[in-house]
Amino acid sequence: MRLLSICLSLLLASAAARAEPELPIFDAHLHYSHDAWEVVPPAAFIDILKKAGVRRALVSSSNNEGTRMLQEVASDRIIPELRPYRSRGELGTWVRDPSVIPFLEDLLSRRKYVAIGEFHVYGDDADLPNMRRVVQLAKKYGLFLHSHSDSAAVEHHFRQDPDAKVLWAHSGFESPDNVRQMLRKYPNLYCDLAFLTSHASNGRVTAGWREAFLEFPDRFMVGTDTFTPERLHYIVEHARWSRQWLADLPRDVAEMIAYRNGERLFGGLPQ
Repeated sequence: MRLLSICLSLLLASAAARAEPELPIFDAHLHYSHDAWEVVPPAAFIDILKKAGVRRALVSSSNNEGTRMLQEVASDRIIPELRPYRSRGELGTWVRDPSVIPFLEDLLSRRKYVAIGEFHVYGDDADLPNMRRVVQLAKKYGLFLHSHSDSAAVEHHFRQDPDAKVLWAHSGFESPDNVRQMLRKYPNLYCDLAFLTSHASNGRVTAGWREAFLEFPDRFMVGTDTFTPERLHYIVEHARWSRQWLADLPRDVAEMIAYRNGERLFGGLPQ
């Protein structure tokens, strides 16, 4: 009788798991830069998102034309952010290049974005004039700062604008304990999990990160980071991998990290 009861419980649990719909994904960290356009044309990029179950995506591109092209194909799926790079080679120079600011100001005057980034800045470089002006522009237009940075740079962002909204790319590649400390300190700080693997192993959420997700379920988002054209083909696999470890969390927490936080912060899912 006991064996029958155990088998029945297992069958019911399995049926319940099958009944749960597949989590949609809001990918908070995708790029579609100039070196990807011929490798994966815009329509093919959108097909990849559909196959992965990525219902919406926060996308930037070096020179920003890639993002525009994707919007023309699927405006309901692509959420645009403005990148301060005109080509891939400006990643390490933009923060000291005075020509970047007129470039950003011109695009902001002509087109709508939800964020500035992803940009790279570290330590006291976040207090240089270019970065200060970017913070001012984000405040003027009500935009997020998508900052690939260390915690010191994030501190500068909030000193320059205490009301800033910051999406911390890759969670700063910081330890979960440090991430939790920063989230406690700054209510408008959010984290993407792009290009991280430390938070999950073999379909299970790792210690430290589990506590972070449970303490701040409304502050994390998944992301793939397609920083090279080759990684565009990884979007489907990454979405599958993300669903595996998200299933190790309470369903409501998993839904928030998978898509609800992105929906809340950057716009509703298409119906």
